[in-house]
Amino acid sequence: MSAPLRSRPAAPHRAADAPLVFPRTLTVGVIGAGRVGTVLGAALAAAGHRVAAAAGASGTARARMALLLPQTPTRSAAAVARAATDLLIVAVPDDALAGVVAGLAEAGALRPGQVIAHTSGAHGLAVLAPAAAAGARPLALHPAMTFTGTPDDLTRLTGISYGVTAPAELRAFAARLVADLGGVPEWVAEGDRPLYHAALAHGANHLVTLVNEAADRLRDAGVDRPEKVLAPLLRAALENALRLGDDALTGPVSRGDAGTVRRHLERLAATAPESVPPYLALARRTADRAIAAGRLRPADAAPLLDVLDGMEVAA
Repeated sequence: MSAPLRSRPAAPHRAADAPLVFPRTLTVGVIGAGRVGTVLGAALAAAGHRVAAAAGASGTARARMALLLPQTPTRSAAAVARAATDLLIVAVPDDALAGVVAGLAEAGALRPGQVIAHTSGAHGLAVLAPAAAAGARPLALHPAMTFTGTPDDLTRLTGISYGVTAPAELRAFAARLVADLGGVPEWVAEGDRPLYHAALAHGANHLVTLVNEAADRLRDAGVDRPEKVLAPLLRAALENALRLGDDALTGPVSRGDAGTVRRHLERLAATAPESVPPYLALARRTADRAIAAGRLRPADAAPLLDVLDGMEVAA
């Protein structure tokens, strides 16, 4: 991790977009002691910053704080906001974020000049409008990583990307904060936050569902340890996809093997009908990408697409 943020001599007059000056060691508060908030708090503490207080109501949250932030006192959300004189991290679920921010502003818990950073990938700066109206400085700081809320997460932070949306005067601060966390900033425009988050959720969250679907179907086929079968195959597929893009496509859809795909769907319909719609959707999208990439000729794709269309009607 980089050195903590360093102070600079204050200029007598600062242009509107000039970088702001912050103390070398930030006083930080964390609201939302979930998997993300506690890990980021622990990472900031390891980088030399002072985590003054954290908020988490559930027993699980308190246990997580005891593990990752053992020296940090537990306080109410408003008390944490008041203690976080430099940086307040709000790491709550997406749909709860607006209410939490509005509540803090209404309680008078925010102070002018304080940075309030949320960790939501779906939201940008607009959700922090009540905080900005109170004089706080808004920042969207989303780590592109899946978290378990354990010390193992700290080792995974090095080199990850953070989707950052920031006012011009906070960009230098945001970049240095991400560096303190061991990451790399990816600057995301306000209007692009939903698309940015959709891409990550589609790739990571749906990947988990897809892997578990495959494991379940292998169990249905009599495989006792599906994870042993899937692990080398999926690791190779992921690495190839990241390295080669659509050139990594293999399998019956990319070859236009309509008969094989028909047999897949017939057996799925008999064994696990709930798996038919996602198979159809992914097979159709795979065929489209294979055709666009030149890996599947439209003429060879026609029988395959007929099979998919027929099963969609039947479903």
